[in-house]
Amino acid sequence: MGLILGIKFREYGQIYYFEKSDFEVAIGDRVIVKTDQGQGLGTIVSERDDVPEEAEADEIKPVHRLATSEDLERDQENELLAREARQFCVDCIRSRDLDMKLVDVEVYFDRSKIVFYFTAPARIDFRELVKDLVKNYRTRIELRQIGVRHETQMIGAVGNCGMVCCCRQFLRTFAPVTIKMAKEQNLFLNPAKISGICGRLLCCLSYEQENYEEFYRACPKLGKKYQTVDGPVKVLRANMFRNSIAVLTETNEEKEIPLEDWEQLKPSRPDQAKQDAARAAAKRAAREAELAAEEASEAGTDDMTDAGAEEGADAVSAEASAIIPEGVAPEELAAVGTESENGAVIESGPEDVENVQGTAPAVEAGNTAEAAPAAEPQAPAAPAQDAAAAPEKPAKDTRLAPLRKPVKSADPSARKTSRGRRKRKRRPSSGGED
Repeated sequence: MGLILGIKFREYGQIYYFEKSDFEVAIGDRVIVKTDQGQGLGTIVSERDDVPEEAEADEIKPVHRLATSEDLERDQENELLAREARQFCVDCIRSRDLDMKLVDVEVYFDRSKIVFYFTAPARIDFRELVKDLVKNYRTRIELRQIGVRHETQMIGAVGNCGMVCCCRQFLRTFAPVTIKMAKEQNLFLNPAKISGICGRLLCCLSYEQENYEEFYRACPKLGKKYQTVDGPVKVLRANMFRNSIAVLTETNEEKEIPLEDWEQLKPSRPDQAKQDAARAAAKRAAREAELAAEEASEAGTDDMTDAGAEEGADAVSAEASAIIPEGVAPEELAAVGTESENGAVIESGPEDVENVQGTAPAVEAGNTAEAAPAAEPQAPAAPAQDAAAAPEKPAKDTRLAPLRKPVKSADPSARKTSRGRRKRKRRPSSGGED
């Protein structure tokens, strides 16, 4: 990309950048450029080799041509038209009694649009005013509301320093200005001293703000006490122009120390050790809280597992209790008979033990969640005529030992349920035939 030209369309307007064409130009020449609003007549105010940061290379367009005498005459006619339009608009505002102040009027070079700049304390309904302006000039009309800073920029004024306002001379964009800047620069917070003609904070407060921020980053905190090799001191104030700080010693003596000598005193806060200990304690507490949370989550998982195992053990224990005949101890049982769905008795036990004659009582309905509905009770079997045919005492079944072992649970409700099941009275068993 070739030479970049900075062009202004108005004396106090912003600078727009265009690329230099084949013809020779110099600073101060009037040129014609093509913009999104049409052709414009501007003045070259700067030249540079690189693209500025606020502009994008894709948006930079070349200069169309140099301005001719006809273009200059047309520009003068546009200025006369702007004055006439300003007076006409002021008369319309007065006739319609609108709460607005007309600041300036701008007529585009090709007269495709006329822009009216105004200020107002609130929103204004100027639809009827626009109709009057369009009816009189037969072109596009734009009413643009601006702030008090832009108003001062367009009109111009003399500042507190005795010079023309910066916004009128060279300032094209307004940076934010806060009261904090005035405090950091040790200025008196008098509105008459730190405010400009527009009534806002002075724009020049932001000129040196970066230097003040860099200086205060290198300074100790104001109003704090420090322990040095010469004894404890308290920082009172800082002076950027002298690059020094003022401190108060323990003997109530005020000293001014350059920042270069301040680091040699090895300053440290008296409560710095306490702060370090507090930070370490906070870290330890946070770590302990994390470990406690992890242990609580693991304990919750274990409780859920124990509760499920207890429920299963209680169900099996209840089923085994229901099938043990009355008067026979569990440890003397050799084979456990459970009734299947088809009514047959399934016997289990050591292979070398003979099957027990008779059948065990049916499983009580409701003892287990998977038990089938209880069938109608069968008639008791006739007493055996031969006493020698009495059933033999079975041997101990080792498979019921782990099922009869009580399971403890951390859940109080689960413990209550398991105890209730174990304390339930056993119904007397009734004999049955196979």
